Amino acid sequence: MSAMVLATPKRHKSTKVTHKHRRYNTYTKRVQDTAIATGCTSPEELISFAKSLEGIRYQYGSTNPERGFDCSGFVNYVFNHFGIKIPRSSADFASFPNLVDLKDAKFGDLILFTGTKKHTRRAGHIGIVVSMPGDPLMFIHSTSGEANGVTQTAMNDYYMGRYMKIIRILPQTDDDTDDSQYQETAAR
Repeated sequence: MSAMVLATPKRHKSTKVTHKHRRYNTYTKRVQDTAIATGCTSPEELISFAKSLEGIRYQYGSTNPERGFDCSGFVNYVFNHFGIKIPRSSADFASFPNLVDLKDAKFGDLILFTGTKKHTRRAGHIGIVVSMPGDPLMFIHSTSGEANGVTQTAMNDYYMGRYMKIIRILPQTDDDTDDSQYQETAAR
């Protein structure tokens, strides 16, 4: 197992603070495939719950469904519902190790995008894939755009231009197994 040390401003509440240094709290995040405990949560359970939140309005900086969600607040809320602790900010996923090719993205994977500034290639938006390989890529996210809230969106030229990577958090079925249970939930 390798570790990397991340420094964050004091206002960030980290659950793994190891010591304080001047204006920064320093914490350690394990960097390996099993760094995030997922328990027995299946991708279909996660997506079913995420879809139940469709229509909740967008609210910058919020993880509260009564006030609304920003993109990472929505993703964080969905995973926390199942006791899965993930980074709060989309930017925290920029160096995350669980990479998957876009063509292999599956239901329950995270999809990371840049922010909306045209000349900046920093992570700034995140969603959850709700489609299976071979189907048109769809993801659920909270957007400040036209839908102004939690919605499902098809991958299009706009998002393709902002695409950064796919991150797999949940264990997925092997390619040799039957994905029909995932396809059934994806269609809902």
